[in-house]
Amino acid sequence: MKKVFLGGTCNGSKWRNILIAMLEMDYFNPVVDDWTPKHQKEELKQRKLCDYCLYVVTPRMTGVYSIAEVVDDSNKFPKKTIFCVLENDGRKKFDTGQMKSLNMVGEMVKSNGSVYLKSLEEVAKWLKKKND
Repeated sequence: MKKVFLGGTCNGSKWRNILIAMLEMDYFNPVVDDWTPKHQKEELKQRKLCDYCLYVVTPRMTGVYSIAEVVDDSNKFPKKTIFCVLENDGRKKFDTGQMKSLNMVGEMVKSNGSVYLKSLEEVAKWLKKKND
């Protein structure tokens, strides 16, 4: 069975729970209560082992490292990298300028040969197709 790495926005976002309920494949969820060097090492290991590396960004993101990761992976591992931007996350919403920038990042990722999607339903459908 194939496996997907669930990278991207943390900060109380529920996107992982929603997606996991739709998945028909194994996954690695890197979110833990207490981030330690051991967890960081395991995350790096899983990113290499997983068949797909998914990065979902939502308006709950506070840092930009996931953006750097997805662009880097789309260059190094274009066939296994997936980028998804969710415009809304609960009551939080990206503004027009942020969405324009994120769409440009998505198009950059896509031009590198990776996948750019705009909903968790699209992600689940794409992964299901690849897992069949």
